[in-house]
Amino acid sequence: MDMEPVLQVGGMELQAGATAKAHRHRQIQFVEDKQEFSRFPTKTGRRSLSRSISQSSTDSYSSAASYTDSSDDETSPREKTQLNSKGTGDFCVKNIKQAEFGRREIEIAEQDMSALISLRKRAQGEKPLAGAKIVGCTHITAQTAVLIETLVALGAQCRWTACNIYSTQNEVAAALSEIGVAVFAWKGESEDDFWWCIDKCVNMEGWQPNMILDDGGDLTHWVYKKYPNVFKKIRGIVEESVTGVHRLYQLSKAGKLCVPAMNVNDSVTKQKFDNLYCCRESILDGLKRTTDVMFGGKQVVVCGYGEVGKGCTAALKAMGSIVYVTEIDPICALQACMDGFRVVKLNEVIRQVDIIITCTGNKSVVTRDQLDRMKNGSIVCNMGHSNTEIDVASLRTPELTWERVRSQVDHVIWPDGKRVILLAEGRLLNLSCSTVPTFVLSITATTQALALIELYNAPEGRYKQDVYLLPKKMDEYVASLHLPTFDAHLTELSEEQAKYLGLNKNGPFKPNYYRY
Repeated sequence: MDMEPVLQVGGMELQAGATAKAHRHRQIQFVEDKQEFSRFPTKTGRRSLSRSISQSSTDSYSSAASYTDSSDDETSPREKTQLNSKGTGDFCVKNIKQAEFGRREIEIAEQDMSALISLRKRAQGEKPLAGAKIVGCTHITAQTAVLIETLVALGAQCRWTACNIYSTQNEVAAALSEIGVAVFAWKGESEDDFWWCIDKCVNMEGWQPNMILDDGGDLTHWVYKKYPNVFKKIRGIVEESVTGVHRLYQLSKAGKLCVPAMNVNDSVTKQKFDNLYCCRESILDGLKRTTDVMFGGKQVVVCGYGEVGKGCTAALKAMGSIVYVTEIDPICALQACMDGFRVVKLNEVIRQVDIIITCTGNKSVVTRDQLDRMKNGSIVCNMGHSNTEIDVASLRTPELTWERVRSQVDHVIWPDGKRVILLAEGRLLNLSCSTVPTFVLSITATTQALALIELYNAPEGRYKQDVYLLPKKMDEYVASLHLPTFDAHLTELSEEQAKYLGLNKNGPFKPNYYRY
């Protein structure tokens, strides 16, 4: 008889099999990870960092593609008075009347997020998040809505805003508002709107958050800076992006992180699935939808060969593109060489390439000088987390002309007539211009839900004021929940084999230092 994987999270024992029943048991311990990062930037003002407010995780949710046209009503949602069918108005979305259509979008997403739905059914009896007041800042899409509704089903109260000004599906935001989730987001927000929406989520009379789910760190930073007393009472932060995790480690190093935080981004099920496989599929979708480009024979340079870069290069190579890679890390550079890519400096190929894709998480990866030297018709886009990788600000000068040719597609025209095609104004391509596979988002969302449950239910003192990594056991459990989709059957260790390897038959099967 097959053994069913078991995981204890937040005081519950969960089985991956269909007959699993939740009950109280010993909680798992998370592995503490202390990494060194540079000093945390503390610049104040409306922009806390040298980044645009359009935060888009490579590691997170789809999709930017909303089937409703935001141009049909130019009135700002902030100027409207809207009520849902229950007569409440604690939300700010484009049009609450789109809720029915958004509900259909959510139902479609649920069909490919069976693991998250399974977790919802198994855990909702005990309401492990009863009393949790979660404020979230993520992409607001059909897939995110399935996560939010799962948290509500598990007992949480939620208030939500968008981490990206272009990725919100207006109809999904309306559907969530219709069922009572306080959503403050719409596609095409301004910078002022972005911060206003975050503040409306946090600053609610008679309601104070005790948990944060963030994507990019803007929400966490806003609460930390503007509401320090609220921040001190937060029981846990769950962060899923490279940039957001980086900022948390910086806070921790500076001794300013006064609450425990969970680093979801570096969990195996996030890095190896969301970052790699998701980008492998969505990079082509984003480029094709915006430019109708033919990939065969095109010369493409991918800046960065992390998990996102690996996904992008694999997809482009398969389509017949000639792919170059730029890297600062000799290990990643060697991987690129062994995978058949030529590692170059950007300046060596800048005049000949047809497409530049950034995915480093850094700033000034593509400078104005390099943009000046690109050939006519070149495409420039970003698959990294923030929009600092391409020096877009340097293109907003009198001698250059901007021409909007379609949604999220601009021609930047030089005095000699040369045109460079800039996508999503340097923001995350796949989440701003296309969609992301629902199934891979189910993996990340399930991990986020389990992390929230564990942090919220952990006894006082278990987690100190630091950043923690998810344990292998949780990664393995999340993976096991998704295997039935492929009718996959795991081989079981015998007692003799388990003893020989020094493992528990039920896992974890790899040490923490193992690199998948």
